[in-house]
Amino acid sequence: MDAAFWHQKWQNNEIGFHRDKVNPFLVDYVDRLLLKPGDRLFLPLCGKSLDVGWLLSKGYDVVGVELHEPAVKALFDDLAVKPEITLCHQLKSYHYDRICIFVGDLFDLTAEDLGHIDAVYDRAAIVALPETVRVRYAQHIIMLSDAAPQLLINYEYEQSVMNGPPFSVSNDELKIHYNSHYDMTLLEHCDVEGGLKGRCPATENVWLLQRNLKTL
Repeated sequence: MDAAFWHQKWQNNEIGFHRDKVNPFLVDYVDRLLLKPGDRLFLPLCGKSLDVGWLLSKGYDVVGVELHEPAVKALFDDLAVKPEITLCHQLKSYHYDRICIFVGDLFDLTAEDLGHIDAVYDRAAIVALPETVRVRYAQHIIMLSDAAPQLLINYEYEQSVMNGPPFSVSNDELKIHYNSHYDMTLLEHCDVEGGLKGRCPATENVWLLQRNLKTL
């Protein structure tokens, strides 16, 4: 699943992952990250999510990375601000006040580019990636954020019934990726109303990942 796949999805407006409202799990559980105003949240594969504006309204700084540049332009249009655009190694940086979105491949983003991160919000990132990429993704996020706390949402469903994305990422798989660095708390577990894409039953899980003592 290469960059062309995602560019085509955006161009065809096949963006079911984009919600027309702020994610209610974020509203309900962001306080569990114990953030202060001015703390920086990292949103991998952020698209043009309305969650960005909501987080800014709560006083947090937001930094994200997104492959599809028109989505980033749309995000700033929705915020009604004009960003400064600069080159940052292999990526572009769209920056305005307390928001910075990098345009390009997540795996080209370095910890130096990103700067200090206080927490990670993964709403639709790990589930967007095939199994062969998820190990690399998890390791990269841990490295980029220095194992900062995470609010993470995953789907579980019978993968043979429907192809991803979003992919089914089991709770057991998440533990394999993150247990060595985090204490993991399941905050909520619920059925997806109407099934995933209306095609198969699925559950949605909300996780709080907090850095464990072994990595301090």
